[in-house]
Amino acid sequence: MTDDAPSPFAATRREALLRGGGGFGAIVLSALLRDAPLRADAAAPPLHTPRQLPALAKRVIFLFMEGGPSHLDSFDPKPELNRLAGQPLPPGYKRVITAMGEIESPLLASKRRWRQHGESGLWVSDWLPWTAARADDLAVIRSCWTNGINHSGGVCQMNTGSPLAGRPSLGAWVSYGLGTENQNLPAFVVMTDSKDSVINGPRNWGAGFMPAAHQGTKLELGDEPIRWLNPAPDVTPPRQQARLKLLHDINREHADARPQQTELDARIRAYELAFRMQAHAPEAIELGGETAETQKLYGLDNPVTAPFGRNCLLARRLVERGVRFVQLYSGSGSKWDAHAGIEKNHAARFAETDQPVAALLTDLKRRGLLDDTLVIWGGEFGRTPMSEKGDGRDHNPAGFTMWLAGGGVRGGQVIGATDDLGFHAVEDRLHVHDLHATILYLLGIDHSQLVFRANGRPERPTLNEGEAYTRITGKAVG
Repeated sequence: MTDDAPSPFAATRREALLRGGGGFGAIVLSALLRDAPLRADAAAPPLHTPRQLPALAKRVIFLFMEGGPSHLDSFDPKPELNRLAGQPLPPGYKRVITAMGEIESPLLASKRRWRQHGESGLWVSDWLPWTAARADDLAVIRSCWTNGINHSGGVCQMNTGSPLAGRPSLGAWVSYGLGTENQNLPAFVVMTDSKDSVINGPRNWGAGFMPAAHQGTKLELGDEPIRWLNPAPDVTPPRQQARLKLLHDINREHADARPQQTELDARIRAYELAFRMQAHAPEAIELGGETAETQKLYGLDNPVTAPFGRNCLLARRLVERGVRFVQLYSGSGSKWDAHAGIEKNHAARFAETDQPVAALLTDLKRRGLLDDTLVIWGGEFGRTPMSEKGDGRDHNPAGFTMWLAGGGVRGGQVIGATDDLGFHAVEDRLHVHDLHATILYLLGIDHSQLVFRANGRPERPTLNEGEAYTRITGKAVG
């Protein structure tokens, strides 16, 4: 470079003022966030810092029953349905367009035996004896409804707020808004109970238009839950570090010239996280250190309950180590779908999950974690009161049940109601947007203030809809 050549670092006065002035906001931001938890993506904080409500929950475990469990045979007893079994839907009922069109089949009775449980007297069917023992921890929402009429749209909406692909998942929004409490583990982890693919696949836990660093990390089944995490035996830690540094430098040079492409930045962060995880993740996912009593509690001694029980135990280990959002899929591949033979189908699914779910609540509670860990149970929709194929039930987006426990939720309560046949939510109706707003509320986030600007448009997790059901805590905290 000659002496009179312009320096590549030179700037005009206007550029200097612009760059320098932009730094004043960072000074204020650093003061605001100095006591905040560590973020998974500190370089990209929310456009609007969400209004911090009193956070009753610090973390979430979402138990997703993929395929749509029947509320009519689990948590929402309907004596009138059994009384009218075999008859057509009574006149005046608004039909719901389901996956199979307008159902004109006769009403199908529930064969379940029902009992009230706990001091609260919560009604639970005989398919869930283990969960029934935790009745006083549950807030059962019987008035959920959604727009998705098929599995793809329903699962997508329950995870992302929209039946259409392309939006960030709820776990990604939580990661974006709150970050992680452990820089050596992902903020958002996903597990399935079989090698069958969840419908929609990774888009259920994707980051949509957000930086890809906020997407969920999927743990695999088998001996290597986190694929390609462990280096080859002949690669020493210094050699591995040198490799990663070279790769980082090359990637960073490429990424700096293409700031609009977040995928590479996410890959760089993933490599950095993976290196840290090599030291910390094996301990987090190793169940051998758990006592025999704990392993038996989760049903690891039973081949029926072991797959989902293992995932529930892993979820507990991950949240106690600072993972912010864990999602477990039961029935991967829509196995809860029961268009025919619902008795056989649901009996098998509840046999796989009932004990592990109850064990998770029990274990969290005895470790003092349930108070600030929000546990969610449910699927993408419910089932119809009318029969399909004689002994099954079709999809029902108009009214179904989910439950929440822990995380500041008052247990032993029923929220909302469906009509006498369990078809439509009619009291305290909670749409998926309301559910998501409520979950964020319990985490201390005002859903209307959590904003990400995508293509110049301010985006919110609930698509500018929804209202948090604040009464779920039993007291006002807003």
